[in-house]
Amino acid sequence: MKQAKGYFGRRKNVWTVAKNAVEKAMQYAYRDRRNKKRNFRALWITRINAGARMHGLSYSQFMGKLKANNIDLNRKVLADLAMNHPDAFKAIVEKVK
Repeated sequence: MKQAKGYFGRRKNVWTVAKNAVEKAMQYAYRDRRNKKRNFRALWITRINAGARMHGLSYSQFMGKLKANNIDLNRKVLADLAMNHPDAFKAIVEKVK
């Protein structure tokens, strides 16, 4: 019942309804902890692609050249640079080209 606190209607104070609602909420929470990782990776790839295309490269070309030049920056860092520090991202692109 503590976990059902804040739910609406019978979901907060009737045992069987609250139990079912909490079980379903736990299933969603378990599933979405994994989906969150997928969503962030997709967001990072989109941002890197946009930044790379501004400098004449596609995402796949850019990532391939990064690996070939042994530059080990993960997608999270690259996406942050592309969004918030375009000069630093441009320097990486120039080094890769």
